Amino acid sequence: MAKKTSKLKHKDIISKDSLDFLKEYINTPSPVGFETSGQKVWLNYVKNYVDTIFTDPYGTAVGVINPGADFKVVIEAHADEISWFVNYINDQGLIYLKRNGGVDHQIAPAMRVLIHGKKGTVKAVFGWPAIHTRHSGTETKEPQPKPDNLFLDCGARNKKEVEELGIHIGAVVTYQDGFDEVSHNYFIGRAFDNRVGGFMIAEVARLINENKNKLPFGLYVVNAVQEEIGLRGAEMIARRIKPNIAIVTDVTHDTTTPMINKIVEGDISCGKGPALSYAPAVHNKLLAFVGDVADKKKIPVQWRTLSRSTGTDTDSFAYANDGCPSVLISIPLRYMHTTVEMLHRDDIENTIRLMYETLIELTPKTNLSYL
Repeated sequence: MAKKTSKLKHKDIISKDSLDFLKEYINTPSPVGFETSGQKVWLNYVKNYVDTIFTDPYGTAVGVINPGADFKVVIEAHADEISWFVNYINDQGLIYLKRNGGVDHQIAPAMRVLIHGKKGTVKAVFGWPAIHTRHSGTETKEPQPKPDNLFLDCGARNKKEVEELGIHIGAVVTYQDGFDEVSHNYFIGRAFDNRVGGFMIAEVARLINENKNKLPFGLYVVNAVQEEIGLRGAEMIARRIKPNIAIVTDVTHDTTTPMINKIVEGDISCGKGPALSYAPAVHNKLLAFVGDVADKKKIPVQWRTLSRSTGTDTDSFAYANDGCPSVLISIPLRYMHTTVEMLHRDDIENTIRLMYETLIELTPKTNLSYL
């Protein structure tokens, strides 16, 4: 049976080795549809804390604790990051792009990028005219960055020189910026959406292993691909695993920064704990169970509401197979889909604690029936 008491202490959550893993994982490109490099880093870490690992045909990675159990619980995050595709190379050697996921074109000018070509990685920049020269004929407004006027410059001066570098149509492009730390226990980096989730579920597996918890169910630690273009990886793996319960983690918006309307987005702040969501896909009794665990263990949480869809992999698990009671635990994030996504260390630790303590309390006999 699962242990009903936990000796987990706050200082045990993120170790030095854990932080090193997080840095490496964030700094490893893992674009939508090309998640292999990041998944290798993740699996290399997780395999130390689970009984077995497997992957599916599109690259979703899974670590399993107690794989012989009939009752199956999933904890899940998604591994992919938004990116670009090389779409057209002109005669002057400039490279035009197409989105791969919901990448924000307005942040692109002057950014440094990595083009992942057939001969390896090529450095390039998003070119943008100097402020002295930005005009568009008779128009009075400055031109704004758009997908059809943004281009990459890799130093080549014609199309042949570009192709000689191994750059091809369909080559994927990621931003160069990586992990860093700023004051007051904040981390910044690209792709915390949602590789921080992959980090957190890996840490849950580590804590279960190191605390020698005996779970009365099979735990499937799932790092899914292709969330950013329609929750596709979760859709596939949910059909394969057929879980009885799913606990999904993703990022949500810190709404305390300028230009965000709290009336629309709710009141969520970094540093005040993970956010729990009310939504049709979120199972009410499982949500209450998680909320009770947070109260009992004195883990701070915030509350938010979502509409028809959560916009996360929760939807894919909830409506898979014959229906799977699912819950969403979100970590507050500033500046989503930029290269300076920002989150607070305390929120990471408290989200890990909440998932861990929930699993310790959960059993196959937990009553989740509505009627």
